[in-house]
Amino acid sequence: MRMAFDLAAKGKGSTSPNPMVGAVVVKGNRLIATGWHKRCGADHAEIVALKKAGGRARGAKLYVTLEPCFHYGRTPPCVDQVIDSGIREVVIGMVDPNPLTRGKSIAKLRRAGIKVRTGILRPDAERLNEIFVKYMRSQMPFVAAKCAQTLDGKIATVTGESKWITSSKTRDYARRVRDEFDAILVGVNTVLRDDPRLNGVRKTKRLKKIILDSSLKTPLTARLFKGARPADCVIAVTHKASPAKIKQFQNKGARLIICPAKDGRVDLKCLLKALAKEEITSILMEGGARVIGGALKEKLVDKLYIYVAPKIIGDQDALSSVVGVGTVNIGRSIRLKNLTSRNIGQDILLTGYV
Repeated sequence: MRMAFDLAAKGKGSTSPNPMVGAVVVKGNRLIATGWHKRCGADHAEIVALKKAGGRARGAKLYVTLEPCFHYGRTPPCVDQVIDSGIREVVIGMVDPNPLTRGKSIAKLRRAGIKVRTGILRPDAERLNEIFVKYMRSQMPFVAAKCAQTLDGKIATVTGESKWITSSKTRDYARRVRDEFDAILVGVNTVLRDDPRLNGVRKTKRLKKIILDSSLKTPLTARLFKGARPADCVIAVTHKASPAKIKQFQNKGARLIICPAKDGRVDLKCLLKALAKEEITSILMEGGARVIGGALKEKLVDKLYIYVAPKIIGDQDALSSVVGVGTVNIGRSIRLKNLTSRNIGQDILLTGYV
C-alpha cells in the first residue's frame, strides 16, 4: 500500500478534479504490475496496472489507494474491469467520498465473490487526497493560504517595501507549490502593489488566476495576463464595478464573476461556491494580509503555508502577514494542528491545518 501511495503522489497537481490514485498487483510474493493516474481523462490507476498485468492478474491481489470508481465519468467504471480481470482480492486505502461511488464498488466486488479489505493506512490515504476529500464532502474548494514573513510576523516595512523577505531558493520552492493547486487567488491591492505574474513552474499546467477586485481596479496591462489564456484569468467583482470597464475586460477575454458584496468586499464564500461548480477543487491564496485574514475569520481556510525568514523589522506599524481576524481573546485565537516545519536554506516553512 505504501508503494501505491508513492505511485499516486506522482500525479500531484495533474489529476484535478480527479483524485490521485496508485495501484499495485501482487501474486504471492511477486510484484506483477503497478499503475498510477496521470491526468484527468486518462486511464485510472487500477486500469493501468491491470493492462500491464494482462492474464497474470487472474488470482492476484490488487492494492489500490482509493475505492475503484463505480460510475461512468470521463472513463468507464473501474470496478467492472477489476471484476473481469480475475483479481481474487482487493485491498483499499479508503472508501471513495464521491457519492456516485461511495461504498458501491466495494459491495459490487463482494457480490462478485472478490475478497475486499478497506481502511488500510486510511489516515495516509486521506492526507494524500485531502483536496479531493474536502471537495467531495463539502462541494467547496480546498483552500490553502500562503504568506512570507519575518520572525516578527511582518510582510513589509512601514514604507511598504517587501522585496525580498525570503530567499530566492524559498521563492522558487513556493512557485513549485503553486503547481499543486488549480488556482491562485490574490486581492487587487497585491496586483496594484506588486504586479505579480502568478505563474507556477510547470509549462503544461493551466493555472487559473483569481483576483478579488470589488471595484475593478485591475489594470488591463497587469502582468498576470501575459502568457496566460485570458479565460484562465478570473476577476471577482461586485456591482460597484463600472459596466463599461467590465465590457473592456470581457472584450479582452478575461472572465468576470459578479458576486454579492459583504462589508464592501467580494463575498468570498459565494465566490468559492461558484468556483467549485466549475470543478476548481483547490485554491492557493497568496494575499494580501486582509484577504487571508478575512478568509480565516470566515473559516474558509483549510491549510497554511508560512515561510519565515530570519529577519526582524521591529515596527508595530509595519504590515503583518494576517490582518482583520479581530481576535480579542487569546483563548479564541485561530489555532493550527499537525504543524510541521522544514528548512529551506536559512528560511523555515511552517505548514499546518486550521
